[in-house]
Amino acid sequence: MIKSLTSFFDRMVQRFLPDAFLFAIILTFAVFLLGVFFTNSSPIQMVEYWGTGFWDLLAFAMQMSLIVVTGYILANTPIVKKLLSKISKLANTPEQAILLVTFVASIACLINYGFGIVVGALFAIHVAKRVPTVDYRVLMASAYSGFLLWHGGLSGSIPLLIATPGHFLEDTMGVIPVTETLFSSFNLFIVFVLLFTLPFLNRFLMKSRNSLHNTDASQWQSDISDDSKDSQTITSTDKLTPAERLENSQIVSLIIGLMGLAFIVYHFVANGFDLNINIVNFIFLFLGIIFHKTPRRFLDSATGAVKNAGGIIIQFPFYAGIMGMMVTSGLSEQMSLWFVSISTDFTLPLFTFISAGIVNFFVPSGGGQWAVQGPIMIPAALEIGADTAKTAMAVAWGDAWTNMIQPFWALPLLAIAGLKVRDIMGFCVMILLYSFIPISIGLLFF
Repeated sequence: MIKSLTSFFDRMVQRFLPDAFLFAIILTFAVFLLGVFFTNSSPIQMVEYWGTGFWDLLAFAMQMSLIVVTGYILANTPIVKKLLSKISKLANTPEQAILLVTFVASIACLINYGFGIVVGALFAIHVAKRVPTVDYRVLMASAYSGFLLWHGGLSGSIPLLIATPGHFLEDTMGVIPVTETLFSSFNLFIVFVLLFTLPFLNRFLMKSRNSLHNTDASQWQSDISDDSKDSQTITSTDKLTPAERLENSQIVSLIIGLMGLAFIVYHFVANGFDLNINIVNFIFLFLGIIFHKTPRRFLDSATGAVKNAGGIIIQFPFYAGIMGMMVTSGLSEQMSLWFVSISTDFTLPLFTFISAGIVNFFVPSGGGQWAVQGPIMIPAALEIGADTAKTAMAVAWGDAWTNMIQPFWALPLLAIAGLKVRDIMGFCVMILLYSFIPISIGLLFF
């Protein structure tokens, strides 16, 4: 039955799921119509909400573009490629490749979500070169499946926010330490079950794939960087102009790189283990500068990296417009209130999780989603006597859960992999269905 389901979803996605950009446009039309028919908003008002919110994710779009660009640059340095290649040697068969990529990507996403997306994709590429007979689509779906764990890890925006004094719901719920959220028994149960079962699920998906769409990694070799194509250092300096000497100077890269490293050390000394998206980008950027040794090598790598960020730059504003319509029209509030109305103190975390998964389709941002659902779910939890920490984590896990079938977060990985969303989404549907079980058990019974 599971094999039939996997083949069914793969066939349906391959046939009917459009490009990620068209998916965002279709979602825009859907939210517009929902707002007109189910709220008091007029068509003109919905257009106003859409256009007003359209540019609200510019800073975030730049952050995600840079995580792709800087991650690609760093991964194309000789030292990092050698490291990834060395680790990839642990896989000698397609089955081992799937297991290894899933586990490494999951660990990386538990550390930091941006770091995990890029490392998962780039490591999968190295494993694909090591085991070219592995199904490349399933391998990249396995790398993306690690992202399912991010909101239960060290960069989870909701648990970190409510553990910070002065957060916007402090007067309602107080400050909740991470010992009650990230390091609670229910969250650790969910994390460990997914961490150790997802690799085997993905291995099974590889065996269950539709043979009509079987694709080995060799078909994407042109999109995979070649270790033998590193920029060569210009050895003869006799005929170089002063500008060319500067471009090929290792001293310039070393000095600016050391300045970057000094700030990185300062950041962690002053803030503790605060591995946010900005410092991850900063680390990737300056390690890339140092490891490429000269500005010319660095710039050559950056030229190849920038082309991978196009989808993010174009599509994120459309999602910002969708978020504007959802929030300002009150659609997201209506969805949340309906689930609250059918909940008890025992079932509220589960229904919060499901509602968060639905809202995440239209508001695919952990912090943004908490701003929408937190003021609804936390007062409801207090009113019916439910656990506020577990309710908050239910929103977090709902946000992470439907990321498996929401192209928004897959864009960086797909850009690096050279794939389209339909290439991996059929397998991600199966990951979504499976993960509902351990997450629900953790939220209800731990």
